[in-house]
Amino acid sequence: MVVTLIVVCEVGFWVLLAAGLATRYLLRMPRTGAALLLCEPLLEVVLLVVTAMDLRNGAEPSWKHGLAALYIGYTVGHGHRTVKWLDGHAAHRLAGAPRPVGPPRYGRARARHEGRVWLGTLLGAVVATVLLWLAILYVGDASRTGSLQSWMGAAWRAAGLHGLVALSYAVWPRKAPNGPAPEEREPVRAERR
Repeated sequence: MVVTLIVVCEVGFWVLLAAGLATRYLLRMPRTGAALLLCEPLLEVVLLVVTAMDLRNGAEPSWKHGLAALYIGYTVGHGHRTVKWLDGHAAHRLAGAPRPVGPPRYGRARARHEGRVWLGTLLGAVVATVLLWLAILYVGDASRTGSLQSWMGAAWRAAGLHGLVALSYAVWPRKAPNGPAPEEREPVRAERR
């Protein structure tokens, strides 16, 4: 049941996102679109409540409960950034807004960007750890909660690996090519003979 609900929440996230952006830009109802977008965190609340009820009803703590905690953590850490990114692209494609500025590609600016994205992963790991820790306290039997503890390790391994990738941008910054950036170059036209 928990795995099915995780899938439903993920599908619901994208359905609400598409409905919110379509309402906002195609139907030109920005308040209604914003209200739909604000409903997205409710999906995680439902997942959290159902997971807690599942544990309360005597379900054996398993990988499903750990996955639910990681999913909620990821959504807290990266959901807002994802919605903001897609909103910028929808405004550009559907409402004639200027093209959103992409992340920096070179040097310290890119390293700072990667560091901010990593902070989202770090926040997700903290949220997942807190939820897993609360679940362990809620179950109250150390012999039954080993799988939940292993998911804490998974959250921190992911944050650590992502941190190493982000750090690599600071240690070995990518240098801009000489001359104008590729998107600034004139298109090459074939000469007529």
